[in-house]
Amino acid sequence: MRIQLINPNTSADMTHAMALSAQSIALSTTQIIACTPEHGPKSIECAFDEVIASAALLDLIEQGKQQGVDAHIIACFGDPALDAARELADAPVIGIAEAGFQMASLIAHCFGVVTTLSRTLPASEHLLQKYGYQHKCSGVRATDIPVLALENIDPAAYLLLKTECLAAIEQDGAEAIVLGCAGMSSLVEKLSAELPVPIIDGVVAAVKLAESLHQLGLQTSKKGQYGQRVSKAFTGRYAHWSL
Repeated sequence: MRIQLINPNTSADMTHAMALSAQSIALSTTQIIACTPEHGPKSIECAFDEVIASAALLDLIEQGKQQGVDAHIIACFGDPALDAARELADAPVIGIAEAGFQMASLIAHCFGVVTTLSRTLPASEHLLQKYGYQHKCSGVRATDIPVLALENIDPAAYLLLKTECLAAIEQDGAEAIVLGCAGMSSLVEKLSAELPVPIIDGVVAAVKLAESLHQLGLQTSKKGQYGQRVSKAFTGRYAHWSL
């Protein structure tokens, strides 16, 4: 199968790191097609960033649809434009936050989330509530490590991340940890070796879910919420979306 892995920010280095993580866990018959938008924020760390990034993300979803990919992964923990992408795509679209929560719920009674900036805590809590996992989450913790600092994380920042993971385990009672940023994907192996609970990266979780849906022959339902978008004219820079 072919999986389109979309990094909604414009950091090509981060996209490359995600692609390596995704390909390392994928089946030998799975091709990972990693994409970076041409326009948008260098990192996504607030609601404004997310909205701006979403338009370029949807262009990439349409591009993948035209290429006939078998699944799309939105590799940003905010799962930006996920519902819109599912309206647009025929193949499954998986957000890495939802994928991480689903995997964690299968192997632990409760899980913790460790993310980047404190200002993103409400967004993570909103997703837990939206997806129905709030009762399974022991808490969401922030490291206040900027997203771009994860590309070449220094020892002090790594220690901070590990410390928050330990606090989630020892103080909050987390039995597994979901990493709250796609940029943390390359750190899973090291954290798993040093922490006493399973560490879950949404990028690789999404890859395995995508492969499972493909093997089961399941596509996005086009009845109801994710039905075809409403036909209408668009103007200006979005005129290409006119139907």
